[in-house]
Amino acid sequence: MPRRKKESGAKRAVMNKSVSGDERAQEIIQEHPEDAPAGWLEVQEKLASSLGLSLLLVDGRQPPAVAASNNNSICHAFQSSPEYVGLCDPYCGDAHRRAMSAGSVVHYKCHAGLECFTMPIEIAGEPNLAAIGGRAFVRSADYRSLADRFREGEFNDLLDRSPFDNVIFSEPQRLTQLSASLEKAARGLSESGPAAPLELPKEIKTEPALEPTAVVTVTTASDSVPAAATQPDLEREVNRLRDELQHRSDLAESLKHFLERISSNEPEQTYVAILTHAKSLLRAERASLMVLDEDANELVLRAAIGLSIPREEVGRPRLGEGIAGQVVESGRPMVVANAASIGLFVAQGRRDYKTGSFISYPITMRGRKIGVLNLTDKMTGEPFNDVDLSLLDLVGPQIAIALERAEWQDRATQFQLMSITDPLTGLLNRRYLEERLTEELNRSTRYNYSMSCLMIDIDDFKKYNDLNGHQAGDAALKITAHGLKAALRSADIACRYGGEEFCILLPQTSLTEAGVIAERMRQRVAETDYPYGKTQPLGVVSISVGISTFARDIDTAEKVISAADRALYNAKSQGKNRIEFYVENVTGAPANK
Repeated sequence: MPRRKKESGAKRAVMNKSVSGDERAQEIIQEHPEDAPAGWLEVQEKLASSLGLSLLLVDGRQPPAVAASNNNSICHAFQSSPEYVGLCDPYCGDAHRRAMSAGSVVHYKCHAGLECFTMPIEIAGEPNLAAIGGRAFVRSADYRSLADRFREGEFNDLLDRSPFDNVIFSEPQRLTQLSASLEKAARGLSESGPAAPLELPKEIKTEPALEPTAVVTVTTASDSVPAAATQPDLEREVNRLRDELQHRSDLAESLKHFLERISSNEPEQTYVAILTHAKSLLRAERASLMVLDEDANELVLRAAIGLSIPREEVGRPRLGEGIAGQVVESGRPMVVANAASIGLFVAQGRRDYKTGSFISYPITMRGRKIGVLNLTDKMTGEPFNDVDLSLLDLVGPQIAIALERAEWQDRATQFQLMSITDPLTGLLNRRYLEERLTEELNRSTRYNYSMSCLMIDIDDFKKYNDLNGHQAGDAALKITAHGLKAALRSADIACRYGGEEFCILLPQTSLTEAGVIAERMRQRVAETDYPYGKTQPLGVVSISVGISTFARDIDTAEKVISAADRALYNAKSQGKNRIEFYVENVTGAPANK
């Protein structure tokens, strides 16, 4: 298929401006694969997949590329953003020109620290094409440098573009391998057509395997050593190498999808997932995750695996206190080979550590202290070292993002709870009552269930307040709320209605049963020792209760509350410290179920 003419590039530029100018879709188009030479997309995908590197075909300045395979998520985040794409322009943006000018492979490192190459490539007679390959971190220091820029807040706006979803790591040799394979693949496609089979790089055509016989042939050191004596050692070495290869493969896969695996809509699941995957990554037996409570300036345990003491016995160290507190305050990780040698764990015999080695790793984002990840007891019995620390540095940004999301979700849940909770008594508030009452009425209607409602008022509360002060009045409200809650069943709903009034919803409860519960509550309050109870007109703090129940003519939230309120008025007018029922037109009440 012939290349599109130059004016099609202008059309793409206009389309990009249109997209980036739209407030609902601020994203630059990354590719136009419909323009790729026939048969090339499959070849490109296989090459990128086989070597685990990014591979792009370009026909001019990029983005957009003609086609992008296994694109590094960091590159996608930068180049899809109208605000940040300019950082890439001198590198991948200008790669096509550099390749065509050089006429050969050009290696470069971009602003993000990614190793890349570009080279001219002719496919099926189309000469104005170039490839961009690699886009991989080959040094952990380069990745840490970029991660620190994210942590310090330099690229806050890119976090929504999932920059850590597909981070690519590699050895430099793989980039060289890819450039050589590219040239062969393009030549093969040009000579044999799209149907020609693709020859993948031999080293990765199949899973790496080491056979004992092959190793014997290569590694036999002396004819004087019997083969039988060396065979067990060789087999052990082969098995060790197999395990190491598998671990590296698992590690690469784990790093690639780490953020995806540790993220969840439920904060508790996120905490556990972070520990599970970090523990697996470092082959640790125990792990714990603590998050900084910024209001209290304390670290709170969110999750633990392998803890030998009850979670409630774990303290809440303040910032700067203990190992975890020091690590979070300083922002520097602590890697200890032998804790006993530096005087640690002396008072922690109950925790039954198998080794004295641990890592305590600070979690930060945008310069903000979030928490600390602790890992102890390597499964191999070996001490933790700088290699383990480097692995945590690699996944640290993903952990920070997931943990920050979880904390925001947790706060949102708390804020939602606060919005429906009375701050003084801790009971649910009137807003929640009105929503829940409607739900319970609908359920009662659907299934023909009973439902009763209690309206409760503290008798002569104004006198109590006026005589003893508002602080004493607030204390009395708290005591009463606690007493009411203690007398209820788990399915019952206690709310503060306003002032000294409370409302109780009793699902699947008949009028008679509601009377029994109300009497239990009335007695409990009357028998409670209030600080100034004897100053009340009845000699004790008491309550009056009005009861209504769902019936044919009492079938809306307003009618249920109104009926209970009228019954409460009757109780107050007949001497207080008593219970009254609203019994008008309740003959149509459903049978109790």
